[in-house]
Formats: sequence, C-alpha cells, structure tokens
Amino acid sequence: MTKLIIGLGNPGEEHAEDRHNAGFWFVDALAKQLNVRFETEKRFLGKVAKAKWEDEDLFLLKPNTYMNLSGQAVGALCRFHKITPKDVLVVQDELDLKPGTARIKLGGGTGGHNGLKDIQAHLGTPEYWRLRLGIGHPRDLAAEGARVMDVADFVLRRPLQTEQKQIDASIENGLQILSLFLKGDTQAAMLELHSKTN
Repeated sequence: MTKLIIGLGNPGEEHAEDRHNAGFWFVDALAKQLNVRFETEKRFLGKVAKAKWEDEDLFLLKPNTYMNLSGQAVGALCRFHKITPKDVLVVQDELDLKPGTARIKLGGGTGGHNGLKDIQAHLGTPEYWRLRLGIGHPRDLAAEGARVMDVADFVLRRPLQTEQKQIDASIENGLQILSLFLKGDTQAAMLELHSKTN
C-alpha cells in the first residue's frame, strides 16, 4: 500500500496560488477529506499530516524546501519511516498535460521537472508513483494569441480562472480514484482516472 503522498509546490503565501503548487492543492484537499491537519516537522523539512487508511498509516507531506530541493524532505521521511519508493506517490504539476487532465504512472523520466529530479536523486530510483495534474504549457496560450511566456514565469503565476476550474476538477478526479489506488488496484485506478479526462 502507498504509505506516503507528497504534494509538490513552493512554500510561502506568495506562491500559494502558483500553477507550480498544484501538488500542494491536492494534498490540502485530501487532508481536509481525511480530517487531518498539517504540522511543521523540522526533521522532515516540511509539513506532515498523518492519517489512517484501512488501518495503515498514511503520511501526507508538503516540503518546506523550494521545489528544486523537494527530495531532501522526501528522503528524510522515507528513511525515518522505512518507506520504499514503490510506496510513494508524488503529486505534481505537469506542463505537458492540459488543465483538467490527470494521469497516474509508475516510474519514467522527470520531463525536466526539478522537483522530480531531486526526489529521484534522493530515492536513488525513478520507480515511484506520480500523479500528474495538467497545468498546460505557455505555448498553448501563445497559440491563442497571448504573448509567449517563459516556462519559469508561467509555472510561478496564477492560472486563468477557467484553467483553475479545470485543475480543481482534475484534483477531484484524482481524489475519487485514490481509494482504488491505495488498495493496490492501480490498473483500475488508472483506467478510471484516464477515462475521466481526455
């Protein structure tokens, strides 16, 4: 069973509404659903919430490091609680998926995502689960006539209102399949999630 769900993002009020914080939005919604609160845990370099799922401990983590150093928090918590990479689910923003789309997969490349690069370095393997929440790409906006924006600027800005609604819907879809996923029925979870979004 998955024992650790990490939401990726940047700490601080100034980043709370950035596209890059979609992972934080997901674990915040999950904590609310499970009726647990995040507490700052200095030894794990982040905010941690502990829940029970089917009588098993389930940890939620929001690293307090910036995105590029997310692996420090993930590595510290995994070592302390002896959690293996295959029991880890990282929830991330994904440039290569349109807002409203969510995908789940085990392993694979980092797609240039600095948070994933650092997690992979600290876990020593790419073989951990990812829930990818689409935020779109600045080239999509450019195709609609908006000015071309640098990727770094794009992820550190608030989504358009229509995009936010779509991202919120993909978070809800992810929460709905989580029970299947946590039970280990990963194929059924994937099928259901991937059928909800194009």
